[in-house]
Amino acid sequence: MQRERVSENVYWFQSEVYAQVTAGVVTGPKWAVVIDTLPVPEETLAMRSFIEEQLEVPVQYIINTHFHADHTWGNSYFPGATIISHELCRQLQIQHGPTSLEAAQHQNPIFKSVKLIYPHLTFESGSLSLRVGKKNLTLFPTPGHSKDGIAVLIEEDRVLFAADAFLPIPYFVNGDIEALIATLSSFTDLGLENIVQGHGDIILRGEIEETIQSNINYLKNLQKFVRKALKNKYPLRAAAEIDVVECGKDRVMLGGLGDSLHTNNVRWLLSQYAAESGIELLDTPGDDFNDDIVDE
Repeated sequence: MQRERVSENVYWFQSEVYAQVTAGVVTGPKWAVVIDTLPVPEETLAMRSFIEEQLEVPVQYIINTHFHADHTWGNSYFPGATIISHELCRQLQIQHGPTSLEAAQHQNPIFKSVKLIYPHLTFESGSLSLRVGKKNLTLFPTPGHSKDGIAVLIEEDRVLFAADAFLPIPYFVNGDIEALIATLSSFTDLGLENIVQGHGDIILRGEIEETIQSNINYLKNLQKFVRKALKNKYPLRAAAEIDVVECGKDRVMLGGLGDSLHTNNVRWLLSQYAAESGIELLDTPGDDFNDDIVDE
């Protein structure tokens, strides 16, 4: 696990085990707020030890930015903490969590100690504020990556924990590309000093505007190329040739996951646009995509 001080009483943690997942903590004089947890128990426990032993405060609140397992399965390692999320996040954890955890525990014994603890305090619209020492944390919806997504803005420091609404390569499978574009566009008005991505490194002030625009450009390029592929005689074959670099992103990112994330984006969007247009996607010789795109 890596860690870094972002600003006074604000720390960032990054997984060295899986996909550079990030988490954070904001401390006050008597207690701390954790923003997401790390994907494996060992790293979440190391984060808790740092907070309790070096920062010398207990964790009173955990904010779950969205329901995905790599950000929420550490909830149980902070006993007694109150978990805060969007109401949809709680619902989706209850819906998907048990099946996902059972599968993970079957595949890897490191998850045997994980217990699902669902959010206790939720909100459905608008924003929610939480005061930690001298800092005000504002929680607000950031849909697109997932419909339950929220971000956390530390008002005084202009630090945004954007979670998976902001990634080195935008990802919207099971989400909504238009909502994600709108969410990213809204970040330009916040006067930010840092953006903490849900995966990857911290975006610094001088890089923020360019990186936001790069992510928006990738999504818009993807829309353009997928629509073009859908007009092709063999749309699956044409879609398989949509290159991540051509869309504006590097192939090597997040430990080599860039290509697979991009491919999944293409599949999801092609399936969505085909359904909207009443087009049936059929296999043709040479198609690189799997058959399951027809069943999305």
